[in-house]
Parts: sequence; C-alpha cells; structure tokens
Amino acid sequence: MDFEKQRRIMVDSQVRVNDVTSPAIVGAFLTVPREYFVPKSMQASAYAEYEIESAEGRPMWTPRDLGKMLRGLDPQADDLALVIGAGEGYTAALIGKAVSTVIALEDSEIAVEAMSERFAKIGMDHAIAVEGDLAAGLADQGPYEVIMVGGMVETVPQAWLDQLAEGGRMGVVVSSGRNIGCARIYTRAGDSFSYRDAFECCPPVLPGFEAKQAFVF
Repeated sequence: MDFEKQRRIMVDSQVRVNDVTSPAIVGAFLTVPREYFVPKSMQASAYAEYEIESAEGRPMWTPRDLGKMLRGLDPQADDLALVIGAGEGYTAALIGKAVSTVIALEDSEIAVEAMSERFAKIGMDHAIAVEGDLAAGLADQGPYEVIMVGGMVETVPQAWLDQLAEGGRMGVVVSSGRNIGCARIYTRAGDSFSYRDAFECCPPVLPGFEAKQAFVF
C-alpha cells in the first residue's frame, strides 16, 4: 500500500477542508507516518476517517478533530508541549514536528515503552514518553506553552491549568452531555485562565475522567 499517497489524500480530504491550513500543521500530517501508530492488522485503515482503537482506552482521534485542535493550539518552534493521555503517541509526534520539545504522558509502563519505540523509529529524539498520574500532569517539567489532552473529560483539573506558562494554551474536550463534547482552548494570563469554545466533537472519554454516578436510594 502506498502510505505516502494515503497521507496526501487524508490531508486534502480531512484536514485542509476543515480550515486547517497552517503549513506547520499540514506538514506534520504529511510527514508523520500514521500507520506506525496503529496495530499492524489495522494499517490498511490507518488513514480512514474514523477513530482507530490503537491503544487500550486511547482510540486515535479522527484527523479532522485532531487537526482543528492543533490549529487552535497554534504550536510554535520554541514551545515546550505536554500531551496528557498520549496513547499511541501520534498526537505527540504531530506536535513534535512544530515545537522544540514534546512530552507524552501516560499512566502505564507498557504504553510509555511502546511510544518510545515509535518515536525512535521515526527519528523524533525531542519527543519524550513519561509515565505518571494523568490527573496530576507533570509539573516538575513545566510550565508548558502547549498542553493537549488526549480524550474527553467531565471537568478540567486545576493542576493542568496551573502548569500552563504565561500565554500558554491548553486544548481539551469537555463533555456537554449525550456523548458530545466541546473542544476548548484555555489560555493563561497571570493567575487568570479563560477559554473559548472552538468546535463540537466526540472523542472517547479519557478513562478515569468520567462523570461520577450520583447515589440514588
């Protein structure tokens, strides 16, 4: 299969048509081999327009949703970035094409080892996979100009916001009910945080960040 051709088709039919035209972001989608980040049995569908169960509890986002979120985050060459719930590592690899360093945070040793192997395979030595508590983020390596959360959440932990640098941006999908979420771009100014709603989407809920069930008699 001609994966390079499939990447071009994906960009033309799923990324650019959704107003994602930044040369840095488009270039990342064109050069990061998405097929490396999915199970071998699913490589033929790596560029399809649906979520792929590439890692347990961390399906790969559609190119449309991922591209629009990256557009909102606007990663820059001198940024330090953190991806929380990085899964298979594809999002971190895309961001890594645009920033100086990206840290991919996961809560299992197996996921971290797999990401490290993939980053090495594509020659991305400034992408670092780290194991840790997702809810806590990774404060000792911050603050970050860019934070990306790899799934939908019910509420946004203050710890994530506190790890933003001055002027930093965080992209996270917050549930709005009925399996639909709103992609928010948070920004920091001093000790204040604000956000704008960017677009609606429905990525998988990040395990452990679901709504708590109320007790009923």
